Amino acid sequence: MGNLCGIDEAGRGPIAGPLVVAGVILLNEINELNDSKKLTEKKREELFPKIIENSKYHIVFKSAIEIDTKGISACLKESIQEIMKNLKQSCDEFLMDGNTSFGIDTLQHLIKADATIKEVSAASILAKVSRDRYMKNISPEHKKYDFHKHKGYGTKSHIDAIKRFGRSSEHRKSFKLKALGEEKVGVQKNLF
Repeated sequence: MGNLCGIDEAGRGPIAGPLVVAGVILLNEINELNDSKKLTEKKREELFPKIIENSKYHIVFKSAIEIDTKGISACLKESIQEIMKNLKQSCDEFLMDGNTSFGIDTLQHLIKADATIKEVSAASILAKVSRDRYMKNISPEHKKYDFHKHKGYGTKSHIDAIKRFGRSSEHRKSFKLKALGEEKVGVQKNLF
């Protein structure tokens, strides 16, 4: 162990809140790791401290403002590069969940790696729990939006709140909503 760093993200698709990307090198075996989406919130919270205690890891947050300014792809690429820079002394290879290496030569990628490669599963859990906790923590400051319930995803109640109150500082203004009569859905600025 210790030769592979798994990388995964949470928050690529929501219309509010940060993008969170995590990299994990496991130092000890951890049971019950899986794609964070296939685990209950309770199970993710149980596994989170186990991963922290038994790994070398790095977590990167990119705010809604950064996403609006640079584009989601550029934010992903920057986050991956930061993880690689911080963990390169501890591993031989980096593997990202998904279908692209974002133009990074030394990054491998694999679709569904978060469900099949334990290091990527661990990164998936760190990213998801970190992002969910952030959304719960900011929810009291933005009571009108109920971020603790939908975590920034475009649910009907969330879109209804935007229709009523407009967007908050946590909303991604570059992510256009058909439900609000906005034309373009999502902004992609590619750097590769």
